[in-house]
Amino acid sequence: MTEINLEPSLSTCIQTLSRKQHERIVQELLKTPEEQVELEQKAEMLKIFLESTDFRKLRKEYEPYLVKGKKVKFTLRLITDRTEYSMEII
Repeated sequence: MTEINLEPSLSTCIQTLSRKQHERIVQELLKTPEEQVELEQKAEMLKIFLESTDFRKLRKEYEPYLVKGKKVKFTLRLITDRTEYSMEII
């Protein structure tokens, strides 16, 4: 199963991290002519996540932990046609 890990900070939110990661993956896919199934899955996963997530609500959920000095890690997984995520406080 393909996964993506993202760790937001007080200076870079989960939405920005997701968008930048998606852009990097798409650029890499455009550079390489051969099929790269895992990268394609990651691009699709991030696209779905960006289109379907209420980031305002999500930030309210994890930012208090960041303010307290804790780290937050999100793990994204592609489940059929939707992206599922889990949040871990470190």
